[in-house]
Amino acid sequence: MSSSTDRIVHELAAAARETGRLGIDTEFVGEGRYRPLLCLAQIAVDAPNGIRIELLDPLVDEFDPTPLAEVLADPEIEIVLHAARQDVALLKRTWKTEVRGVFDTQVAAGFAGLRAQMGYDALLREMLRVKLQKSASFTRWEQRPLSEEQRRYAAEDVQHLLQLAVALQNRLVESGRLEWAVEECRALEEVHDSRDPADLFPRLPRIDRLDPAQRAVAYALLEWREETAEQVDRPPSTVLQDQTLVELAKRRPTSRERLKQIRGLSEATLHRRGDALVQAIARGRDAEPIPVETERPPRTDPADPALVVLAETLVRTRAEQEELAYELLASRADLQRIITSWRDGRDDEQIRTLQGWRGDLVGTDLIDLLEGRLALRVDGDGRVVAER
Repeated sequence: MSSSTDRIVHELAAAARETGRLGIDTEFVGEGRYRPLLCLAQIAVDAPNGIRIELLDPLVDEFDPTPLAEVLADPEIEIVLHAARQDVALLKRTWKTEVRGVFDTQVAAGFAGLRAQMGYDALLREMLRVKLQKSASFTRWEQRPLSEEQRRYAAEDVQHLLQLAVALQNRLVESGRLEWAVEECRALEEVHDSRDPADLFPRLPRIDRLDPAQRAVAYALLEWREETAEQVDRPPSTVLQDQTLVELAKRRPTSRERLKQIRGLSEATLHRRGDALVQAIARGRDAEPIPVETERPPRTDPADPALVVLAETLVRTRAEQEELAYELLASRADLQRIITSWRDGRDDEQIRTLQGWRGDLVGTDLIDLLEGRLALRVDGDGRVVAER
């Protein structure tokens, strides 16, 4: 264990607790693996002489991340990231922690009158007039030693992160939207990269066309595939393709010889994993059948496409008026769900456009539009206007 790295980890955690914030980014490799491998964690904290940046290398130094993991889990400490979803999921799994107090500068940019999904370098140019070199983005981060170019690139990713957060927060305070951005960031705290078979099972192709006994075999094969892929640290599709898995569940072969009749199984797979596949199929045959869910699909109407366009017009108009990225307010799927719920006389509180700040900004007006209490017209300047 590296005592010097452990000392740095403790110092970073102490600085974050003293100042109330920490900036973090990661470099990882996901290609060819079961789940992404954390290759580097870049940390930025406030220091008396500016910003302190440290690069923590889990592939070289055996350090205990617990002090920083506890900081990440503390909702009283602001954790600043850019495009946080993958970083949060990776850190939660790798450092065995929760991540609270997230402030995502990409999310915040959408509330600050900038486009949604804005890249970090573009956002720095826009907000701070800083230009990054970005010369090492496609290098092999799992190979050691890291080059000086890679280390410089990694450090740049957090060098201005805390300053960027302050600039965005100041703009959001002026527009009265800081609370909206913070509320939106809360959802990122729940992301994860776990692969639960129960979540993966409904997404298998044509799974609802199998009978209950076949579905039980498909579930057993799915469990086997996930366990095998994790053991060998390879993408599940390289162990067994989705289409082949469903075909195996449909035919339920009982021997290696019968496995050869299934399209999509290579000779290498039959040689290495043929017995394991037969055993997994046998477990599925002995398991309780899994009935097909008979939930009624949402009722649609020929008028729905026109209503979606009408609703989208209102949302885009409101986004333009408020200088918000349209994507933050609603997707077409959200609008279709709102229309379907309205048509069925249901209050679907799970639709994000009807909740929180979105509900206040446009959700109520969408319902009023559908109910005929709100109308859209084009004014003399060619702009869409909503009026009651």
